Amino acid sequence: MAKTTASADVASATAYAEGSIRVLKGLEPVKQRPGMYTRTDNPLHILQEVLDNAADEALAGHGKKIKVTLHADGSVSVEDDGRGIPHGIHPEEGAPVLELVFTRLHAGGKFDKGSGGAYSFSGGLHGVGVSVTNALATRLDVTSYRDGQVAELGFANGGDVVRPLRTRPQGQPWPDGTVPDGKDRKQGTTVRVWPDARYFESATLPLGELTHLLRSKAVLMPGVSVSLVHEASRDTQTWQYKAGLRDYLQQTLRTEPLIPLFEGAGYADAGHDSFAEGEGAAWAVAFTDEGAPLRESYVNLIPTPSGGTHDSGLRDGLFQAVKSFIELHALLPKGVKLMPEDVFARASYVLSAKVLDPQFQGQIKERLNSRDAVRLVSGFVRPALELWLNQHVDYGKKLAELAIKAAQTRQRAGQKVEKKKGSGVAVLPGKLTDCESRDIAHNELFLVEGDSAGGSAKMGRNKETQAILPLRGKVLNTWEVERDRLFANNEIHDIAVAVGVDPHGPHDTPDLSGVRYGKVCILSDADVDGSHIQVLLLTLFFRHFPKLIEAGHVYVARPPLFRVDMPARGKKPASKAYALDEGELTAILDKCAKEGVPREKCQISRFKGLGEMNAEQLWDTTLNPDTRRLLPVQLGNIDFAATEAIITQLMGKGEAAARRELMELHGDAVEIDV
Repeated sequence: MAKTTASADVASATAYAEGSIRVLKGLEPVKQRPGMYTRTDNPLHILQEVLDNAADEALAGHGKKIKVTLHADGSVSVEDDGRGIPHGIHPEEGAPVLELVFTRLHAGGKFDKGSGGAYSFSGGLHGVGVSVTNALATRLDVTSYRDGQVAELGFANGGDVVRPLRTRPQGQPWPDGTVPDGKDRKQGTTVRVWPDARYFESATLPLGELTHLLRSKAVLMPGVSVSLVHEASRDTQTWQYKAGLRDYLQQTLRTEPLIPLFEGAGYADAGHDSFAEGEGAAWAVAFTDEGAPLRESYVNLIPTPSGGTHDSGLRDGLFQAVKSFIELHALLPKGVKLMPEDVFARASYVLSAKVLDPQFQGQIKERLNSRDAVRLVSGFVRPALELWLNQHVDYGKKLAELAIKAAQTRQRAGQKVEKKKGSGVAVLPGKLTDCESRDIAHNELFLVEGDSAGGSAKMGRNKETQAILPLRGKVLNTWEVERDRLFANNEIHDIAVAVGVDPHGPHDTPDLSGVRYGKVCILSDADVDGSHIQVLLLTLFFRHFPKLIEAGHVYVARPPLFRVDMPARGKKPASKAYALDEGELTAILDKCAKEGVPREKCQISRFKGLGEMNAEQLWDTTLNPDTRRLLPVQLGNIDFAATEAIITQLMGKGEAAARRELMELHGDAVEIDV
């Protein structure tokens, strides 16, 4: 009887039926998982969403003033003189547009990128924006001045409408007879927010970050006035710049640059063969020989503190131009090889890119992922710097000297590491295609599934820093293999010798001075078999090379499963995109549909394996540091004993029954590609 009762309890606890599925509606997903949509250390980012909307109006040429007020009651208001948010009834949704903007996660004017769209350039298409601000606020009031009318709407408790939409002609009282405070503006929007402290680690706004953010908006929008008002102290700060990036960088630098600041701008015209009209960048760059470099970048006025592909484009443009100058004047000493970091290491810069359809990493838009941005920015920076250097040869030689000195220092450091190995180093495996550099920090080893993929990787790689070790078939499951028997397997022997570390345990202190690569990257197909090989290699590293993971040397490359060839749409020329999985493929096709391109006009190719990719595709999607996706493998604060027990259950030879039970309990939670 006890056994029957226990079985019933287990069945009840693990019941999974139609009623188990919960559908989150409206703004509930944001309230449930705020960290997926915004920064939760403080409320600055949810206010930045409002500020970005005001800046986008100015960027589109419809506003000249932005005013941020810190009220005494803890609320913050953002006021602009843009076009004002439309407040009529949406033709499809049957609700006021003003309400939809603040209560729907995927509603806004920035999706329309075609000809005549409300915003040609804006800060992204993640479709959340101010609706997240509303979800994480105890109260939010919005007022829109537009077409001679004033519209007001009030929310509370994370997005509930508590004051329905009301409108009146400008200059007249409200229908209930109350007289509006102050004077009506001709046009614009005011949003006042009371952030909900429950969602943030600290309810206090970081004034230093806010001030820097507002100042940078003014720098990036010459002629636009940006103000910060402290209601309690009645202090007001206002920023307005006639000339932007150069003056800003010059004022912010703490050390004198070696050469005059290099500044420039370049934007595509209507006849450009690769980019839409208006796409491009403006920049100011300074080179110093000491002090920490200052680096700031923006995309459509959105700050990107984690950089991204536009920063990579600037780096590539600077490197190619300086390298070309050095070769033209025969300045490079024998045996010295330049790398991008040699030129970029001492560069301080402010970069402002304009991208028609920016793709960011995550909702808070701290890093740009748009692949084409590398080519976009580099294509304008390189010719401009090449011309400038050849017009100022003395300055060019100073910059060349700085880069060559950095390269020599880097190469000497690499040689020191090589000498520590001594003469008894093992012979490297014959199938290893090694890189030329000896700089451990930049060197990468790719463990590639299959000889055919290894061939494409060899052709597409950067020979200077990237090594390729092809693996034949499935790697041995080493979870229960004794350490002194590991080298009986040729594949594992080759991996250990190539990496330069002996097998060890979690409590050992192995000699890591022999490590030959800063990154050891597992590169397998994007299908089930590829995932299996990933698991086998991760098992090997966790069991027999844990300190390699702990030191941050192990990575997993994420090649795409699909390629989408998209026809020309609106201002955008024909292009291609890559998707990691079905989810990303759906997102790409949905975006095309919003841009007026039906699914059937997008040509979808599914890669059966890495061997189907040519060298150029493999470089562009998986090997190029500027455009690839590489996941670091991290141990974190794990309990080794508990983790070992789980992996034993998954990888142990005598654990079939335990694995079956695990699959029966959690099988429905796994997404598989059959």
